Amino acid sequence: MDFSAVSILCVGDVMLDRFLYGSMERISPEAPVPVLLLDKRREMAGGAGNVASNVTALGGRAILVGLVGNDEAGGLLRSALAARPNVVDATVSTTSRPTICKTRFIAAHQQVVRTDEESRLPLQASEAADLCAALEARIEGVQAVVVSDYGKGVCSPQVLETVFRAAKARNIPVFVDSKSPDYRLYCGATCITPNARELAEASGLPVETEAMVEAAARKVMADAEADAILATRSEKGMMLVQRNGAVVSIPTRAREVFDVSGAGDTVIATMALAVGSGLSFEQAMRVANAAAGVVVGKLGTATADIQEVLHELDEQSGPDEAPHLLPLAAARAQVQRWQARGLKVGFTNGCFDILHPGHVSLLAEARAACDRLVVALNTDASISRLKGPERPVNTLDSRARVMAAVRYVDAVVAFEEDTPLETIKALMPDVLIKGADYKPEDVVGVDVVTAAGGRLVLADLAQGHSTTSTIGRIRGA
Repeated sequence: MDFSAVSILCVGDVMLDRFLYGSMERISPEAPVPVLLLDKRREMAGGAGNVASNVTALGGRAILVGLVGNDEAGGLLRSALAARPNVVDATVSTTSRPTICKTRFIAAHQQVVRTDEESRLPLQASEAADLCAALEARIEGVQAVVVSDYGKGVCSPQVLETVFRAAKARNIPVFVDSKSPDYRLYCGATCITPNARELAEASGLPVETEAMVEAAARKVMADAEADAILATRSEKGMMLVQRNGAVVSIPTRAREVFDVSGAGDTVIATMALAVGSGLSFEQAMRVANAAAGVVVGKLGTATADIQEVLHELDEQSGPDEAPHLLPLAAARAQVQRWQARGLKVGFTNGCFDILHPGHVSLLAEARAACDRLVVALNTDASISRLKGPERPVNTLDSRARVMAAVRYVDAVVAFEEDTPLETIKALMPDVLIKGADYKPEDVVGVDVVTAAGGRLVLADLAQGHSTTSTIGRIRGA
């Protein structure tokens, strides 16, 4: 999963998120309130700025358009944006309002109080004109647009009309995170991502059950003429309702939740990146669910990096999502996820027609040489060419099921050719393992693996075991 070629235009209410950390050890003599002794502070981009931060944390490029005041908070916000690689600061300066600033006071990992600094002034004509000009100048070449409407003024009808018109002209998907219950404002959105409370408010319908969520989603989807609604349901997971597609619901993974601040920003950033990279809505939802699972386990307005998300996807994978025989493309993606986490991936191959103790010994030694082991099996046709028309004894499906059940094996693939060279080139393992009866120069793929920085391991073989002798004994019985 690589988002490095994906650019996302992030539009909306930009704010400074300020966190002041301290301890509470006494009650004030002036009033019956605790005294917070401050010892640390953090400042970061919030609102649409946090969406941009999430985009870059996942490996993409973000272009941020919003309003920033000419004040101290605005300077801190621009410094925070400048410190994030791959964020293009296209925000518009304004003298008509202060920079939106949310200050959270935290003690013992708990938020004690929050203060907000903002203006209720409607968007001024000059501000709207500058925002629209920035949008028109920056939308060319992006793969998706995210609109973060926090109801602070940037997402006026004029600005939204410019976004949807420019995106439609270029066939660019638009994802909307809205605090407004009037979804008619987002007519033409590709996907809107409300939480359960926001969906209930926008639809005027209950959302306690999945059937209710679907009904509410279809109502607001019609209001916005949107292609999809992704409803986030806290501990109940997510539900994707598409205008032309199946309804899909996925659960969350049980975890300790420290802070849900910014989780919605993470979800919409991931959805935009994933769809912008070519994934389907359903695939994108699963990635977004994993990313959200990462950030709720962190304190404060947090982001998830791509390695954390890949690890979470691995943790969420169940038996139904890990078949006994992986297609080569799926195996390649799995190997890349393992390697992205710093794990060494090993590779060995063979017919493994009738599994015997010699095979198990080889697999155990192979697994000891790496963190994850991939076994490539010859297909039935490949074995017949190598061993004769009476082989294999067991079909590929049977051999793969047995191999996948061996505790030393982490993934199983198959290859049709006489050698696994093309499979090795596709997977690019870190360790290549064969039996000690091979000479290094005779091992297929050793040059490919070592040229990429990998190594060869020749494993000792348990003597007295072979498939041929086993078949001979059966026939002689």
